[in-house]
Amino acid sequence: MTLEHLDVLIVGAGISGISGAYHLKTSCPSKRFAIFEGRSAIGGTWDLFRYPGIRSDSDMYTLGFSFKPWREAKAIADGPAILRYLHETANELGIKSLIRLNHRVVAADWDSQQARWIITYRHGPNGELTQLSANFIYMCTGYYNYLKGHRPDFPGEDAFEGDIIHPQFWPEHVDYRGKRVVIIGSGATAVTLVPAMAETAGHVTMLQRSPTYVVSRPGEDAFANWLRKVLPSKLAYGLIRWRNVLFQLYFYTMARKFPDKVKERLLAMLRNELPVDFDMTRHFTPSYNPWDQRLCLVPDSDLFTAIKSGKASVATDHIDHFDAGGIMLTSGRHLDADVIVTATGLELQVLSGVPFSVDGRRVDFAETFSYKGMMFSGVPNLASAFGYTNASWTLKADLTAEYVCRLINHMDSNGQAYCVPQKGHEELEPAPWLDFTSGYVTRAMASFPKQGHVSPWKVHQNYLLDLLAFRFGKLDDSVMHFAARPAPSGSSISLD
Repeated sequence: MTLEHLDVLIVGAGISGISGAYHLKTSCPSKRFAIFEGRSAIGGTWDLFRYPGIRSDSDMYTLGFSFKPWREAKAIADGPAILRYLHETANELGIKSLIRLNHRVVAADWDSQQARWIITYRHGPNGELTQLSANFIYMCTGYYNYLKGHRPDFPGEDAFEGDIIHPQFWPEHVDYRGKRVVIIGSGATAVTLVPAMAETAGHVTMLQRSPTYVVSRPGEDAFANWLRKVLPSKLAYGLIRWRNVLFQLYFYTMARKFPDKVKERLLAMLRNELPVDFDMTRHFTPSYNPWDQRLCLVPDSDLFTAIKSGKASVATDHIDHFDAGGIMLTSGRHLDADVIVTATGLELQVLSGVPFSVDGRRVDFAETFSYKGMMFSGVPNLASAFGYTNASWTLKADLTAEYVCRLINHMDSNGQAYCVPQKGHEELEPAPWLDFTSGYVTRAMASFPKQGHVSPWKVHQNYLLDLLAFRFGKLDDSVMHFAARPAPSGSSISLD
């Protein structure tokens, strides 16, 4: 049987997949490609998460695509608005017709003799197994497990008589009006849920083991909205985007160089948001430096407004056990609850858990090094989109898609069939792929690729450096190896 063949297979129809499709259509117009989406709808994160108040934690001028201006007034947008933007982009640019929903990749094996991937996937109502081949795979599936969130087991939780909900799987018709709600967690999800649920709940308590840095900013960017009125849409969008990129980079750099001063400034800003008698040291003063973990964004001070109104409160403590009426803390305090929300984080996953192999040999990504933060040592014609931890995801996704197109066009121009980053004989000092102390990151790093101490093996969290390297850097460097399609007796590719 002859397999369907694609030049490129994009896996995932969220922000990264839509970006990848746009760049392929624009820069590689002769290429035949498709987008496989394992779920029944596009949008990725923005279709999956449905919890109250779901919104961006980055401004939409950088979370939006470089090629599709964000035109709504709110710079910090809610989930439904972002999902509309993604659908609108896919429709306008002719991308929707390339998306195959309910197509879940379950395995991919590189065949060195053919210099192509053999991909096994499930599709249709019965999950029928089918195969196709592709020259190049671009993974755009995000970084976490869509089927499972991080959910610790709490002692005594079976005794609790109310509802226990994980935000990743929010029930469609849960009713918390007038009820006592405890949200376990202090990250972006928790600080979003607290003010949203406080609008109708009886009371909401955010229960955290330790504080997180929280920063307030206006939901609307007044200067951006004015600029869009006086300048053409694309020009205004580009200027605002660059302003925000440079500010994010400046703030992150200052936080790394002068952590104590930045911490002092952040806490001073926070002090103005809270009641005079509020215990800010206990509840909002982290023990780590800014940007050791991601900062939490609060639009229009909604979290602090809820606290000041008495509709919400913060408890910094540890859980001893659940009981029928709520949570007993190790301090001896009891939190009464009708609903408990476990905003306890994500479960990170390498390439959606898809097993990859080269000539039948399973790739252990934990044994690979990351090339430019997007490819893997010893693995040919495979790239993955992974955004920034200190800025918007889309900034890196757009650059990665551009680079993939440059690689493909370079191979075409030189009659080459595949490219593979090879570590060679140099000694690399291995480091975790993400230099972040957040629990959801540290729990998973052992299964992720490593980064090295020098480029191109070092993962930069710097848009300007990546822009220069991805858009203008040399493709045929000493690390990336290119080769033509081998003769039938050709040798296999080494994973070393």
